[in-house]
Amino acid sequence: MRWQGGRRGGGIEDRRGMGGGAVAGGGIGVLVLAAIGYFVFGIDPTTTQQVASQFGGATQSEQAGKMGSPEDQAGQFVEVIGSNVNDVWKTKLRGYTPPTTVLYEQGTQTGCGMGQSAMGPFYCPADQKVYLDLGFWREMETKLGASGADFAKAYVIAHEFGHHVQHLTGATDQVQRAQQSARSQAEGNKYSVALELQADCYAGVWASNAAAVSGGQVALEPGDLEEGMKTAQAIGDDTLQRRGGGRVSPESFTHGSAAQRVQWLQRGYQTGDPAACDTFKGL
Repeated sequence: MRWQGGRRGGGIEDRRGMGGGAVAGGGIGVLVLAAIGYFVFGIDPTTTQQVASQFGGATQSEQAGKMGSPEDQAGQFVEVIGSNVNDVWKTKLRGYTPPTTVLYEQGTQTGCGMGQSAMGPFYCPADQKVYLDLGFWREMETKLGASGADFAKAYVIAHEFGHHVQHLTGATDQVQRAQQSARSQAEGNKYSVALELQADCYAGVWASNAAAVSGGQVALEPGDLEEGMKTAQAIGDDTLQRRGGGRVSPESFTHGSAAQRVQWLQRGYQTGDPAACDTFKGL
């Protein structure tokens, strides 16, 4: 993936090295396998505090990191991709306002409660921030069989920005209301799946438009889309349930099957149009 000539728009809050909440014993790999089916690519922020307390997260006062542009390459990658995603959405959504991206290690306080790296990347609508522990890339690749390619990582970032778009459009609030009136957990899960698949589709929309808004400085290269689909396949609910040794239980899906995640990422990329991302139709 081409990205190093892309615009660096700042907007990064760097909390790395500041310390954070404790991580429960057993190692992050254990936590990833236990939590990833619920939290990767779109944690439900209303449950963050509860889960963090189960994992040993300590309550802290609000943290604040250094704002601006990171000096390391990994941080710069996040900055460039985030800036490009913002540039795309400014052309697609009237009144779009960018989120802040927070880089942290192990644990950090958020507007939604205590966040920990075991939860995977997540978006908190209460403070309109995307939270990333960059060590999680390795966990995805080594523990879950996801791709380690740049575009696979960019797909993760763009998915979380997709949740920000959903917050701005009101889709997140609509889903929460629908879940509150759902007659069963399985029915409520369908709305969660639709929200997550739409964020996958929005990630594809970004990828389709990345080169156009950057003059080709941020752009997919041959094989990149396939690497993204490999990651989508690896974090499908059915894939994760099989990896965990349990039976595949579609009624418990919260993010969608591997096939669905690949399908909606592709749809967003092929159309380049957010209007094509109506995952709620038919619910």
